[in-house]
Amino acid sequence: MSRTTVADVVADGLRRAGARRVFGVPGGGARSALLDAARDAGLPLVLAYGETAACVMAAVTGDLAEAPAAVFIGAGPGVAAAAAGLAHAVLDRSPMLLLTDRHPGDVLGCKASLAVEAASAGHWIAHAARLAMAEPRGPVHLDVPPDVATQSAVTVAASCRPDPLAPPDAPALDEAARLIAGAARPLLALGLHCRAVDAPWLRALAEALPAPVLATCRGKGAVPDPHPLVLGVVTGEAPEEPLVRTADLIVAIGLDPVEPVPASWWAGLPVLALGPAPPAGSGLAPAFEVTGGIAAILEELAPRLAGRARADWDVAALDRAKRAGPSRQAASAGFPRHRAVRIAREATEAGTLATADAGACLDVVAAAWDAVAPREFLASNARAATGFALPAAIAAHLVHPGRRIVCFTDPAGLTAASSELETAHRLRAPVVVVVFGGAEPVRLAQGFGLPAFAADSEASFAQALGRALGRPGPALIAVVG
Repeated sequence: MSRTTVADVVADGLRRAGARRVFGVPGGGARSALLDAARDAGLPLVLAYGETAACVMAAVTGDLAEAPAAVFIGAGPGVAAAAAGLAHAVLDRSPMLLLTDRHPGDVLGCKASLAVEAASAGHWIAHAARLAMAEPRGPVHLDVPPDVATQSAVTVAASCRPDPLAPPDAPALDEAARLIAGAARPLLALGLHCRAVDAPWLRALAEALPAPVLATCRGKGAVPDPHPLVLGVVTGEAPEEPLVRTADLIVAIGLDPVEPVPASWWAGLPVLALGPAPPAGSGLAPAFEVTGGIAAILEELAPRLAGRARADWDVAALDRAKRAGPSRQAASAGFPRHRAVRIAREATEAGTLATADAGACLDVVAAAWDAVAPREFLASNARAATGFALPAAIAAHLVHPGRRIVCFTDPAGLTAASSELETAHRLRAPVVVVVFGGAEPVRLAQGFGLPAFAADSEASFAQALGRALGRPGPALIAVVG
């Protein structure tokens, strides 16, 4: 009978916490005892070409799977090379476990840096998993030195799942209901903490008031984008500025301090913040806040709002504001980018996911891509970083292997993650990569063995998209002009 090692206990804890695979890089400790134990526990190693991409894949996996994902960074450039990927996990509140075997000490940005000891290995992996999922979620660093990983250990039955959030406070709910009932024109602003379990309650609240809805990029789809009350994505520009000026209360649901919400929103307007991590300290100064699970808060608010007079919004004017958004881009020179996004959305089936890189195209893609459920649109709060969209698309495929992914990027974003084209090809990920800006990406993709096309008009883009969607595995379309 083989003995149980520390590596076995850590791998078992990862599995019980909900991890389904481990991400890493070639040569980054690929023969470590920890990775061998993970494989034996049914957690295969998925190789990316760079530490940043591996961390992005793990962060997106954790976000989509609602469980801490694991990334192993071993010898070589190590943790320093993973800094940009860690920033994505931190700013996107993604539950992730950064596993190392030669990096004792703190890792910048992680919620904690923990060192595993043989006598308490089960405790440390359980604690790390629970901490990664505790609100606000984020990455936790766990170091398992090689000499410790092979020592004998005892498997313990420690829970790897976080405790449920405390129920919302009844007097706080009464005050929240009073604020909403006293508002003539409440506006709902949805953020990254809005998840699938909350979606039915969010839609019900918007329709019951009724109130217009704006969402951050990370909150898109919490109320379906095609819904007439959804006015679009928070960008700091029209149409939301006139909307904010007209409102007399902002109900900020699931907003987080890391989200790029313009400070001008809150000038002179009372804000009611609801969610697991109220956005205090972000420039937002809530008049009042209720802490707890969003679905639980809205379920408790529903009877308290029964009989409230309907909000005084001109629904026809809201509809005109929503329709005015795309028309502002229609006059742009060449092939408008928003038309490419719309064509891609219309040509793909329900449940298709989109990823988008930071840069000039992000706001256009966010506005034009209709998401009908949370996490159908994936973008990072690290808006200054590049190279997120492609590894995010690969991770989305691994979590949802039966769904199509469309990845929107530009030459800078593609260059930053270009080696991951081979990863997508190796995994046969059904990702259509749409690159705005020049035909050079076609030659790059062909060098990795991917089918690639150039398009300079709506007709040629639709044709290229049809060919890309008709092939197994990934393909690339370069939008020229």
